[in-house]
Amino acid sequence: MKNRIVGDLITTLNVSNQLGEGVQWNDKSQTIWWTDIESNLIYCYSVVSNKFVEFHMPDRVGCFSFTDNDEQLIVGFAKGIALFNIKNGQLDWLAKPEDNIKGNRFNDGRTDRQGRFWSGTMVEYQVDTHQQASLYFINDKQECQKVFEQIQISNSLCWSPDSLTMYHADSPSREIYQYSFDPISARVSNKKLFATSEKGSFPDGSCVDSQGYLWNAQWGGGRVVRYHPNGEINLVLHLPISQPTCVTIGGSALDWLIITSAKQDLDPEQLKKEPLAGSLFIYQLYGVKGLPESRYSSIVL
Repeated sequence: MKNRIVGDLITTLNVSNQLGEGVQWNDKSQTIWWTDIESNLIYCYSVVSNKFVEFHMPDRVGCFSFTDNDEQLIVGFAKGIALFNIKNGQLDWLAKPEDNIKGNRFNDGRTDRQGRFWSGTMVEYQVDTHQQASLYFINDKQECQKVFEQIQISNSLCWSPDSLTMYHADSPSREIYQYSFDPISARVSNKKLFATSEKGSFPDGSCVDSQGYLWNAQWGGGRVVRYHPNGEINLVLHLPISQPTCVTIGGSALDWLIITSAKQDLDPEQLKKEPLAGSLFIYQLYGVKGLPESRYSSIVL
């Protein structure tokens, strides 16, 4: 598909993920990282050597972020947030704020531009009628703070280039919200509706480009949507799969659109129609640049 911004598909990595998610570009090592949640794996793909590395994790990974230590990730595992050393497997738990809530797990997350790691939970299966999920962040003292609650599936977390606006979605509502964000205190306020996806199309992972436009993968809709900072649709990229899960902008020039996807919940007939479900896709961008991924700071080494 060609348009004025998104060009040809560069490559498809047919990794057949059950639930590929959380894709990020590591500008230091020129590598693409993502997780297959249901396989307890984090993948690393080098665009220079064309080689994969799989890291087997001690729990399902909803999200993760790079840190100041190249051998260490901060990870939103299903049951909590921890530091994980990918070389020796050392695991240091920072917080398990919902360890007592059966049926919840951590889902989408990202590090803000000031170095705090944010992750939200989701109601994976309902145990009681009052069950809800929440959004948290880990500050520079490695303390966990709750931001807000009354969520079902936390998603689409990202920030404007100037850090004054935060975006977040509760996927089942099909609504992406924007908030005023204080970069110093991490205070979130002034909740406003930013965009609503089409029926049957649910906002999943998002990122923001250098111009402040938000890119959102839409589960069930088979598309990635780029939104103007005012919430209007700027473009729609239709994909050969129905369940895109997350997006980032990477590549050596920060001009590749990288998309993860899932084959989870697709029946055999749907899988025949979508042989590339669960793949990772890389498209060329024109006139658009991404922003380097922020890294969690104040790591105790």
